[in-house]
Amino acid sequence: MKKYTYTDKKDTRSGFGAGLLEVGRNNENVVALCADLVGSLKMNDFIKEFPERFFQIGIAEANMMGIAAGLTIGGKIPYTGTFANFSTGRVYDQIRQSIAYSDKNVKICASHAGLTLGEDGATHQILEDIGLMKMLPGMTVINPCDYNQTKAATIAIADHHGPVYLRFGRPVVPIFTDADQKFEIGKAWMVNEGADVSIFATGHLVWEAIQAGEQLAELGIDAEIINIHTIKPLDEEAVLRSVAKTGCVVTAEEHNRLGGLGDSIAQVLAKNNPSPQEYVAVDDSFGESGTPAQLMEKYGLNAANIVAAAQRVIKRK
Repeated sequence: MKKYTYTDKKDTRSGFGAGLLEVGRNNENVVALCADLVGSLKMNDFIKEFPERFFQIGIAEANMMGIAAGLTIGGKIPYTGTFANFSTGRVYDQIRQSIAYSDKNVKICASHAGLTLGEDGATHQILEDIGLMKMLPGMTVINPCDYNQTKAATIAIADHHGPVYLRFGRPVVPIFTDADQKFEIGKAWMVNEGADVSIFATGHLVWEAIQAGEQLAELGIDAEIINIHTIKPLDEEAVLRSVAKTGCVVTAEEHNRLGGLGDSIAQVLAKNNPSPQEYVAVDDSFGESGTPAQLMEKYGLNAANIVAAAQRVIKRK
């Protein structure tokens, strides 16, 4: 098992803030909109440097999506910012009609995704957003794993024409990817090559998958771990190449078991190479209030559950 270490922890939303500032410096067409959550979205540095390119919309998320769509007509590249729940569920009609259907070049940037929003509870957490967004034709869906990857993704999406959903989180997590990485939309990242089981992880679960891989190695199990940071378009070639080698799959995500990364991979396998699969995800329920660590433990989104899933699926080969 390849060793990964870290010297610092940061929240992925701070990676978004850093990336937004850098892409703003590099591209004068980049503008930012926020729905009264500037501090939570780490937009302050962008606003300080480019006040004329920032629009505070207030608690009017649907209006924010409409304004963002309109700004693209003049050649602007709008980055919208609010919590993932309000970026998707609250404004799905506006995204579908004004952005996706019209193929508008809007970057929907969503913080506080999944369970790890924490103490604000189920009404503010969202575990359905990946499913909602990946079903929209033409929508790119990205879920990076750490600060550096989120920063790189934030910069990369400015050069991609078309609507993008960029999902990131609130808690501090280890930084283990390269600071100078090049982010390739739709290209999976091989974390560790292995022969016994394929573990496809996304977002906060990538680090948990790495920890699981180390524990599996101690048990004599050689896990292949792949970071699926782009859920749509999915790197089907990487998925099929890995499963052809290992013969079984574990998917790991901070999302509902229904409609997320696991279902996307299951669909690819069903069409090309039916294989045993286990899901590490929230099992069709809402979340609740608690610290991020407590919630990840209660809902089974951790290394221990990935290890158990890998052991189960290997027996099914």
